[in-house]
Amino acid sequence: MALLTLDDLSPGQEFKAGPITVTRDELVAFAREYDPQPFHLDEAAAEHTFVGRLIGSGWQTAALGMRLLAEGLISHSTSMGSPGITALRWLRPVLPGDSLSAVIRVEEVRPSRSKPDRGMARLAMTLSDGRGEAVMTQDFAVLFARAGAIPSPRPVTLAQEDGPVAEPDDAVPLPFLAEAEIGATRDLGAHRFAAEDIVAFARAYDPQIFHLDAEAARTTHFGALCASGWQTAAVWMKRLNATFARDMALTARSGPVPQLGPSPGFKDLQWLRPVYAGDTLRYASRLVDKRASASRPGWGIATHHNTAQNQHGEAVFAFTGSVFWQWDRPSA
Repeated sequence: MALLTLDDLSPGQEFKAGPITVTRDELVAFAREYDPQPFHLDEAAAEHTFVGRLIGSGWQTAALGMRLLAEGLISHSTSMGSPGITALRWLRPVLPGDSLSAVIRVEEVRPSRSKPDRGMARLAMTLSDGRGEAVMTQDFAVLFARAGAIPSPRPVTLAQEDGPVAEPDDAVPLPFLAEAEIGATRDLGAHRFAAEDIVAFARAYDPQIFHLDAEAARTTHFGALCASGWQTAAVWMKRLNATFARDMALTARSGPVPQLGPSPGFKDLQWLRPVYAGDTLRYASRLVDKRASASRPGWGIATHHNTAQNQHGEAVFAFTGSVFWQWDRPSA
């Protein structure tokens, strides 16, 4: 069966995928690795949080969306990866036992002026649960090779370091959002991407050949095995949680600790450079805005800009997100 190229796509086309059913064990396993917040890990602990029940991580929902996108379109195409996401909204939580389906719609097709072997398709995806309720929407772009084109592999020199990166031991007090300083930046530490972890994540969520097979990846335009963009994003969440855990422990020594809630979504996510096996990324998060929530008294919404640089100091990842954050100290 011939692969779909950019020339086979046109505005208005729709592709469907699913359903896939997500178990409690799968939700908890992802949370333990990337997003260990109480409302993703344990029913009893979740009852005392903003959410009130066990739900899946939004980053896992996005990764499951990638799995459905691969099933419905990407695995049958000349996909060359995505430069990023214009906007993503988490509309409803994914619960244990939910069955998820996706509808992917082609919004725009644009051949590249500078590289005639490829072009960009702008897509919109809606992820729905078994009750027909939308749980996530996503507007994004994907690069596709054109008919008859075989993009040349880029030259790649892989980093030689391997093994885990030492966990930082620094900590700063975590403020309630009303007291948080706009512009404050938190270093989230570093993470090294091992080949076996890249492949394991890809098998579960993003089965594109340049994420799955080091030998086959050398013949693609990436030139070597590289991490799924969603793994790069999930590791940002992993680093944020690890950093905030230290900050919360320090804060608890002298007073109440602010709670964090879920995120309603993000915008302007950019995958700026490939992340290859052996690369070490250093992540950071900067608070850029805050406001009290009109719908949830005692809570606010923090807007944060997040980045990652590789071992060469090159920007590889960025996005602007939002999260519910306890607004003020509880009354005595």
